[in-house]
Amino acid sequence: MQKLSITGGRPLKGKLRISGAKNAALPILAGALLASEPVVVINAPQLQDVKTMIDLLASLGAQVVVEKSGNVAVNAAGLTHFHAPYELVKTMRASFLVLGPLVAKYGEATVSLPGGCAIGSRPVDQHLKGLTTLGAQVTVTEGYVKASAPQGLTGAEVHMDVVTVGGTENLMMAACLAKGRTRLHNCAQEPEITDLGNFLNKLGAQVSGHGTPTIDIDGVEQLRGCRHWVMADRVEAGTYLVAAAATRGSIHLVDVEPDKLGVVLEKLQQAGAHIDVGDDWIRLDMHGARPRAVDIETEPYPGFPTDMQAQFMALNAIAHGSSTIRENIFENRFMHVQELNRLGANIELHGHSVAKVHGLDGLLGAPVMATDLRASSSLVIAALAARGTTTIDRIYHIDRGYEAIEEKLQQLGSEVVRLN
Repeated sequence: MQKLSITGGRPLKGKLRISGAKNAALPILAGALLASEPVVVINAPQLQDVKTMIDLLASLGAQVVVEKSGNVAVNAAGLTHFHAPYELVKTMRASFLVLGPLVAKYGEATVSLPGGCAIGSRPVDQHLKGLTTLGAQVTVTEGYVKASAPQGLTGAEVHMDVVTVGGTENLMMAACLAKGRTRLHNCAQEPEITDLGNFLNKLGAQVSGHGTPTIDIDGVEQLRGCRHWVMADRVEAGTYLVAAAATRGSIHLVDVEPDKLGVVLEKLQQAGAHIDVGDDWIRLDMHGARPRAVDIETEPYPGFPTDMQAQFMALNAIAHGSSTIRENIFENRFMHVQELNRLGANIELHGHSVAKVHGLDGLLGAPVMATDLRASSSLVIAALAARGTTTIDRIYHIDRGYEAIEEKLQQLGSEVVRLN
C-alpha cells in the first residue's frame, strides 16, 4: 500500500495550474450516456474516481478512449448492458449517476446502491422519489435499485425534500429525454451543477435555471454529441490556498475560477492572507505571518463548502487563537480530528457536529492514516506545516480527488515522496 512521506516546515511558494473538477467531470461523463453521438470531455482530471467512471461506462458497453491529450472520448450510441455492478459502484458514490441517464434513454437500469467515503448517511431516496414522479417503476432488492420506464419518462413537478447535489444531477439528466416539461424544486446550486447544465445544453437539451433552486427541463427526443471543457476544481484550488496559508507561504494559481471560491477566499482573508484575483488566477501571500483562527460553519452552496471543512481545521490547528467548526452537511465528517491530534493538534469534539480548535505554535510529524478524501487533504496540510516528517497511510483516498499531488507540492518547494 502506498504512503506519502512529507517533511514539513517549508513555506509553499510558486505557481500552480489547477486541474479540472472531479465533481463536475463525473456527472458529465455519466451524462454522455444520454447522447446518440460521440462526446469528448476536455480537462477531465486524471484521478482514480474518473478511471472508475470510465470503467463503469465501458462495462455498460460504451466505447471510451482516453486520448493522449487527456481528453476522454465517449461513444454510448448503442449500449448493450444496463447493469452497474456493486464492484464498481461501491468505490465511488458518483457511479449512481448513471441511473437517470440509463432509465431515460433505454427505459431500464439496475444500479447498485452507492459507496464512497464513509462520512455518514448519504441517502439516495430523493433520486428514487424523483424518478418515480417522472413515471419510472422503482424497486430496491438485494442492494440494487431496479428502475424501468418502457414507455419513457414523463415530465412532472418534482419537489426534493432536502437539497441534494447528486439527486439534482440525476434528475436533471433523466428529465432531458422525458416527454414534456419537468420542473425541479429545491435544487442544489453548486457550480458543478451549472457546468452539467451547460454540457447538457450543448448536447441539445433544453435546461434552464441550473445554478438556482428551480430548474426547468423541456424534454427532447434525442441528444447529439459535443465537446465540453470541464470547469476548474474549486476544492483543489481551495486546498492549495489553505496549504500555502498554513505554511506562511505565497502561491499563484492559474486556470482557476475565483468567482466560485467566494466564501473560501473571504475566510482566508479573515485568517490574514493577502489575496489578489483576476479572471482566471488567484494570488495568496501570507508575508511570512502565522494565520489567525477563523470560525467555520458548513452550508450548501453558496455557503461554506463541507469539502473544505477539514482543510480549514488543519489551518486552525496552527493558527493564532481558538475557533469553532460546525459541520451541518454530514454527521460523521470529523474522522480527521484524531489523526490531527496525533500530530499534536489540540482539537475537542462536542458531539458529531461541533469541533473546538485551539491553535498551537506548531505541530510535530508522526505516522497518520487517511480516513476519507477531504480528511486526507487536511493531514497533508498539517504535515506541510509540522516540524519533522509525517507519513500518511491509505493515500488511495487522496488519489481519488487530487491529481498528481506529490508532483504539484514538489513544484511548490515542499519535500514530499510517495512510498510503496
